[in-house]
Amino acid sequence: MARSKKQSNDSAFVLFNIVYQDGTLSSNRKVPRAEADGLDGDAPVRAFIEAQDRKIAEMSGNPRGPIKTMTRLRGQ
Repeated sequence: MARSKKQSNDSAFVLFNIVYQDGTLSSNRKVPRAEADGLDGDAPVRAFIEAQDRKIAEMSGNPRGPIKTMTRLRGQ
């Protein structure tokens, strides 16, 4: 029987918890690692999450408020 390869811990995404101004929490938001590991700090991550929120709001009709905090999940 062939042995399966171990999966790499280096994923293509980084997970963030997002807290909005109204206090709502959005957990485990996926952001491409290329957006999250740049030298520009949180600006590309915030822009990516806000673009996701606009797309979700467009489809659902329920807009999200402004982002208050973003927390990168550990183990990533």
